[in-house]
Amino acid sequence: MKKIIILALSSLTLFSSFTFARDDVGSYLIAEALNSDVAKSKLGTDVAFYFGDQKYSKPQQEFGEFNTNKKTNAFNKTDEEACHWVFLSAMITLKDRAIKEGGNAIVDIKSNYKNDLVSSNETFQCGAGVVVAGVALTGKVVTLK
Repeated sequence: MKKIIILALSSLTLFSSFTFARDDVGSYLIAEALNSDVAKSKLGTDVAFYFGDQKYSKPQQEFGEFNTNKKTNAFNKTDEEACHWVFLSAMITLKDRAIKEGGNAIVDIKSNYKNDLVSSNETFQCGAGVVVAGVALTGKVVTLK
């Protein structure tokens, strides 16, 4: 009986390590993540965001391209909850960078999870595991009229 219990516990330990290694990359709706009350209050209206190939007026000034790579605790959250939260964190970082540089918009925002550049007007990429979720974004800081 002892051998069976030890074998069972060893098997659980072995298989649980594979569970923690999960890193599922999914696409989530930008509009859903940005339409929460928390997102609206944290991002405000001082900086405009343009994803993928969304149209915007000709920039008056360009400050360069900037990246963000954020992680969050995903424990006891759905992938969607964790991904929306970490996406907001990445967006706040881009907003803060735009303000620091003197810009009022971030354009050509793309997902860049694990250096896999994905451009979309509607979705962002997020990697979610059992314990951590991550979002990486890249975008250009500009001043628009």
